[in-house]
Amino acid sequence: MYRHGLAVVSMLVVSFAWAQGSDEGALEKCLATKISADDRLAACSSIIDAKSESGRSLAGAYCSRGFAFTEKRELDRAMADLDQAIRIDAKVACAYSNRGRVWAFKGDLDRAIADYNTAIRFDPKFSIAFNNRGDAFLARNNLDRAIADFTTAIKLDPKNATALGNRGYSYFRKGDLDRAAADFTAQIKLAPDDLLAFINRGNVYRAKQQLDRAESDYAEVIRIAPTDARGWRNRALIKLLKDNFDGAIADYDKALNYDAKDAISWSNRGIAKREKGDRNGAVADFRKALEINPALSSARNSLRELGVEP
Repeated sequence: MYRHGLAVVSMLVVSFAWAQGSDEGALEKCLATKISADDRLAACSSIIDAKSESGRSLAGAYCSRGFAFTEKRELDRAMADLDQAIRIDAKVACAYSNRGRVWAFKGDLDRAIADYNTAIRFDPKFSIAFNNRGDAFLARNNLDRAIADFTTAIKLDPKNATALGNRGYSYFRKGDLDRAAADFTAQIKLAPDDLLAFINRGNVYRAKQQLDRAESDYAEVIRIAPTDARGWRNRALIKLLKDNFDGAIADYDKALNYDAKDAISWSNRGIAKREKGDRNGAVADFRKALEINPALSSARNSLRELGVEP
């Protein structure tokens, strides 16, 4: 199962009065929800460097640039911008929510939660802040509090696909597979090209022994991201479970072409080859798996079952 994680965007949800002479194109890019981190950095930096803004407007530019630095995992630079946004305007909720993400990436969940609490206090309808706080509780394995926050995030913004995915993952962790599948299905309706949503729902179906439905979801992952090994190796596993050994080998071939360091794919392909009677091919795959991960007991045991010392 893959975590969906923190919300992709923690942008400002307030309006600004921008000074005359501001570059409206730069403003639009700086605050856009769908734009590359580099383009956001350039746009927000042009506003900050022009020194034409002040107050909440300038805080917004720093908040958005801090978000861009976070996406690039330049966490210290992100923290500096978000601290500056808060110094300029201590009540800008987005700065606290975005700074919470930085603390979370740094592994300091206490400070992350404290910042999310502040963001929520200043903006009780900030869906993304609830999602992000839920993600912090999820990281602490506090599943009930995580689900409560994700549920609030969804009530505040029914189109918050990330919160749906996160709640689905939380339900999966609790063993509530029906609710998990329902949330991932709702997420897919909102974000039909989200490969993680299909992977996660496929994993739920696999856990429910609904192998045909799992295989269909992993096929969608392959359609969305044909060079991503995850779709191929997950579908290969379903084919292996269905005793479709030729299909499993073909899919593992693809998976290993895109991720040759995945020891489990080598080991599982070895199982498929063994079941087809290709002893030499199986031995080679099990040995390769152990070369990558010497602690992989399944590959070691498989070799011994074939009468070969690892």
